[in-house]
Amino acid sequence: MLEISKEKRSAMEAFRLPTYREIPSVGLYLDQTSKYINECLSVIPGCSITNSMISNYVKHKLIANPVKKQYGRDQIAYLIFIALTKCVLSLEDVAGLFDIQKRTSTCEEAYECFAGFFEEDLQRMSQGKEIPPLKEKNKEKALLKTLITTVVQHIYLNELLSDL
Repeated sequence: MLEISKEKRSAMEAFRLPTYREIPSVGLYLDQTSKYINECLSVIPGCSITNSMISNYVKHKLIANPVKKQYGRDQIAYLIFIALTKCVLSLEDVAGLFDIQKRTSTCEEAYECFAGFFEEDLQRMSQGKEIPPLKEKNKEKALLKTLITTVVQHIYLNELLSDL
């Protein structure tokens, strides 16, 4: 079985997304927002975000316009989700998922569910364990779980390829 390097495996096993409440509640300016997200995701290759990407997500109405040029907790949570899933989803798909989320849960509930699924799957994959079959009965959570499993497998595949 192919495995990623010990250093990468350790970093992925220890990886944690900030909880929703750990995301800054005070507004962050564009540069601060991209820096914060990139620091949070520094262990995950290919998941960085730029100022122009953030501006583009605002332009395409994926996230709300900044208030007084500052991005709040909800916007940052959405941007973390986008940064991690952009490798496997189109902007149209992201917008569709955000529409579903807004109809079914708060941003905090959705982010915490997403972060939990992501960390669990990333840890299992980095330990060489299989991700268990989907048993989620809630349709929206099953969709999210399937997406996260896909993202984690994409990350793991890229790590394997970079070690060749």
